[in-house]
Amino acid sequence: MKVVFHFDGSEALRARLEPLGITLCPESDEATFQGLLPEMEVLWHVLKPVTADAIAAAPRLRLIQKIGSGVNTIDVEAAKRRGIAVCNLPGTNSRAVAEMALLLMLACLRRLPELNSFVRSPGGWYGSWALQDQFAELGGRTVGLLGYGAVPKLLHPMLEAMGAKVLYWSRSRSNTGLDELVSAADIVSLHLPLTRETERILDPLKMKRGAILVNTARGALVQEEHLVESLRSGHLAAAGLDVFGEEPLRAAHPLLGLKNVVAAPHLAWLTQQTLDRSIAAALRNVEHLRVGLPLENRVA
Repeated sequence: MKVVFHFDGSEALRARLEPLGITLCPESDEATFQGLLPEMEVLWHVLKPVTADAIAAAPRLRLIQKIGSGVNTIDVEAAKRRGIAVCNLPGTNSRAVAEMALLLMLACLRRLPELNSFVRSPGGWYGSWALQDQFAELGGRTVGLLGYGAVPKLLHPMLEAMGAKVLYWSRSRSNTGLDELVSAADIVSLHLPLTRETERILDPLKMKRGAILVNTARGALVQEEHLVESLRSGHLAAAGLDVFGEEPLRAAHPLLGLKNVVAAPHLAWLTQQTLDRSIAAALRNVEHLRVGLPLENRVA
């Protein structure tokens, strides 16, 4: 069965997958991906959108396996029209994302990227002390978790163990209202899926003055133009962002010109442990497809 993992993986990962019959194709190599589409039977998808055109160019495609949980980057309706199964892997990356969200909170509170730059610059050791009035601790802060799925359920006890008060809101479970969480939290951390209902759900200008925004979910959950405005004006103290409204992020994007932004390239999910769990689960679905068993975590 022709399986393609559409991901910019390392050479070590390529060597691991080749004996299993899995072709690793970088998301950055569009020409190679297009050449693989006609014979592809299973696509392991990470982030680059699976469009209706790509699906149409893959006549043998039987399964789109999301490596992760969110399927907003897949044209699910186009897959349905072709009878192509769409599956995801809920929970495989939850711990990695929860730990990254915590890391971004701490990096913003302690101005870690700037400290790193100071130490590496000539004469910067004492220059970094000028930031001292902006350092803060997580203990005693109120953290609002917007969404309450697998990731925030892991993050919640981590935060409480560090002395933070935790508010949370989702459509199915909450200990406060949405507006109250946004206005009261010292740190707002986003953990919602991207849907029509949640797109642009958070207006940073409605957050508490001096608060911090952390986003490891999807960039389009945030009114990004207001995020830039609030960070420039000082309404928000900082933002820790693993996701953005446009990806890859262009070098001239205004968020990258702000010192109070800690940025990562949508890799909160990526650890060796996440890959191990994900590959094992995706291989099970390939085998289920081959022998005609029900697929795990089928969403369409």
